[in-house]
Amino acid sequence: METLPTWPLSTIERLKSLVLDSVTSAESKRAYSRGLTHFLSWYPVGAPESGFSKATVQAYRTHLLESGLSPSTINLQITAVRRLAVEAGDNGLLAPEIVSGIQRVRGIRREGTRIGNWLTVSQAEQLINAPDVSTLKGKRDRALLALLIGCGLRREEAASLTLDHLQLRDGRFVIVDLEGKGRRVRSVPVPSFAVAALQDWTQATGFSSGRLFRRVNRGGRLAGESMTAQSIFETVKQYAGDIGLPGIAPHDLRRTFAKLAHRGKAALEQIQICLGHASIQTTERYLGIQQDFEDSPVDRLGLKLAATV
Repeated sequence: METLPTWPLSTIERLKSLVLDSVTSAESKRAYSRGLTHFLSWYPVGAPESGFSKATVQAYRTHLLESGLSPSTINLQITAVRRLAVEAGDNGLLAPEIVSGIQRVRGIRREGTRIGNWLTVSQAEQLINAPDVSTLKGKRDRALLALLIGCGLRREEAASLTLDHLQLRDGRFVIVDLEGKGRRVRSVPVPSFAVAALQDWTQATGFSSGRLFRRVNRGGRLAGESMTAQSIFETVKQYAGDIGLPGIAPHDLRRTFAKLAHRGKAALEQIQICLGHASIQTTERYLGIQQDFEDSPVDRLGLKLAATV
C-alpha cells in the first residue's frame, strides 16, 4: 500500500473532506481542518522513514509538545490525525494493523480544570452598552452581545438563530428548539434586557423572517442574509478591547452567563439546561464551583505583615 507522501493531492483532499464530514460542529470542522493542514505540512520534513504509521504520529505528538501547545490543542490535532488514518484504512490506503497502531497513540492528559475568563456584572453591562445604537450596526451588536451574555449561547448557535426560534412561552420570549453541540436540542428563556435590544434591532431593519443576525456594510445597510460565527468572534473581541478587556472571546460571555446565574442562586440543573451540557458534572467543571474565590482558605490564615515605618 502507498504511504501518505505518495498519495495524490486529490486523494488527500478527499480524505480530509471525509474527516470533516465526520463532525457536525462548524467550530470542530475548522479546528480539524487546521490540525490536518498542520500535520500535512509537518509530515514531509518531520516524519520518520516508516511513513504514515504509529511511529510517525508519536513523533508528531512529540513535535506538538515541544511547540508548547496546550493539552487540549494537542489532543484535538492528534484526534484529527487518527480520523485521517481511519478514513485512509476504510478506503484501502492503509493496512488495518497500521490504522490500529495509530489509533493507540494517546493524547495528553491534563490535570486540574482551566479557570477561563468571565465578566463581573458591571463589566457585562459595560460591554452590552458599548455599541453606538444610533447606527444600525450598533443596534445589531448590542442585541448580539445581550443575547450571548443573557442566554449563554455559543457563537455558532447565535449565527444560526432565526426569527422563528424566538417564540412566546408562558408569557415570555424563549429561544425554542435550538440545536447545539452534539445535536442536542434545548430551549432558552430570553431575559428582558436582551428582548429589548433584539426588538430595537429587528424594528430598525424591518425583516420578519430568516436569520436573526446579518451583516451590515460600511454604509450602515444590511448586506447579506446572515452573519458568520467568525464575524461574531471578531465583534466580541472588538468591543471587549474598546472597554479595556482584551482577550475576552464569545465563550467567555457564555461562562459569564453561567457565573452570574450561579451567583444569583439559579438552580445548577437549570443552568445546565440553558447551556446545553450533557451532564451536571460538565456544568460543575465549567463553573469551577469547587473552588471559591470569594471565601477562600487563603483568607483564613490569620497572618499579617508587620507595620512599616
